[in-house]
Amino acid sequence: MSRQLTLDGDERRELLERGEQHAKKFWQGFLDFAFSGNVLEVAFGLILASAFTSLTNSLVSDILLPPLSVILPLNRNLDEKFAVLQAGPNYDDLNGYTTLDQAVTDGAVVLAYGVFLNKCVNFLGLGIALYIMALMYQRYSHEPIIKHQVKCRYCRKKINEKSQRCIFCTSWQDGREEMIR
Repeated sequence: MSRQLTLDGDERRELLERGEQHAKKFWQGFLDFAFSGNVLEVAFGLILASAFTSLTNSLVSDILLPPLSVILPLNRNLDEKFAVLQAGPNYDDLNGYTTLDQAVTDGAVVLAYGVFLNKCVNFLGLGIALYIMALMYQRYSHEPIIKHQVKCRYCRKKINEKSQRCIFCTSWQDGREEMIR
């Protein structure tokens, strides 16, 4: 048994106005959040990071890996190197599989170590490129990105090398505690 709620014109108008106010408040809050400085900076940084990652991937895949495949005794690109763990139904004992796609299409179980090595070189290239960019930024900026750390001489935890006091044990790093004793 369902009861229907009947609203007269004034109640319906008041309910619609409250709903509209809630929607406007929600939308305004979203706009304040979306266009605040920090969110825009993060979004801009993510877009740049995505473009930089694709550029580095292209550098590694298209420029670094082909000469590496020639230098090392490889017959093809490094990302096409694989080992067949279990052959598929159409496996040819004489020639085997010539490409990774052919083996995967046939349903073979493969160990695609070339793809893994390609991703490792991509990661290493991206890390080195980011480090070089951080060094360049640090050279021309007053704010350091790379913060060198040393161990506190008392508690042995890592702290910033420019710290005067340890943030963990609060001891002075210039030896004041030893002078008092």
